[in-house]
Amino acid sequence: MLINLSDELIAPLHLTEEEVLLELGIALYASGRLSFGKARELARLDWVQFRRLLAERNIPVHYQEADFEADLAAIKALSEAA
Repeated sequence: MLINLSDELIAPLHLTEEEVLLELGIALYASGRLSFGKARELARLDWVQFRRLLAERNIPVHYQEADFEADLAAIKALSEAA
């Protein structure tokens, strides 16, 4: 999906494209619309960076079932690769 935002809309915010994606990821996570993992991907941050940013903004981190399943899959893949 391609989202096109006009310069007239973004310019007054003084945000770069990266900052827009970051703020969108944070907002969608905080509202419960995206999982931690997907919001982190949208924000283009690694796990630690995104977690730290949420803490700085006093946004609670909820470990959801989808996150747990993704972690299990990653652990399984790592153990099979070893």
